[in-house]
Amino acid sequence: MKIGIRREVKIRTSAMTAEEFALQSGAVCSSVGCVIEALSPSVLALFLPLSDEVDISPLLNRFSCRIVVPRVAESGFDMNFYDYSADNMEVGAYGIVEPQGGEPCRVSDIDVMIVPGVAFTPDGARLGRGKGYYDRYMSQQGFRAYKIGVCFAHQIYDELPVEPHDCCVDRVICG
Repeated sequence: MKIGIRREVKIRTSAMTAEEFALQSGAVCSSVGCVIEALSPSVLALFLPLSDEVDISPLLNRFSCRIVVPRVAESGFDMNFYDYSADNMEVGAYGIVEPQGGEPCRVSDIDVMIVPGVAFTPDGARLGRGKGYYDRYMSQQGFRAYKIGVCFAHQIYDELPVEPHDCCVDRVICG
């Protein structure tokens, strides 16, 4: 079932026009920005979107708090968050732009995390890409961040197959 949902979402996303993509991404950024401002985090975890994910990149330079973004370990399935700096980014694992160097942010320091996903339910169940990076990260001892899932409108499902190790988000914002 998970494979079928991932396939369906991929088809729907690739069918979006550039205008629809930009319009929904802009709506998500606007809504998420308002929520982040209301929460006023000291440390905000964002992600650098893949070509089929909501473009949240405008948020990277919108806030005065500490911004951290993920980097996947070269071996294994570990992911950590590092300080974002536009001049210190390079293409890393899976073709994702990642921060280079530095020390990882402590899991307990992150106040708000923006979480990508293939699909979400309105109440926060999340289907990822299948590698478990975010589920493992959010399951770590000391993790306490308020989690906001972001997606396009067609990525909202009434139900998703959920397993015990799957982590939900606190809120879902879609375009």
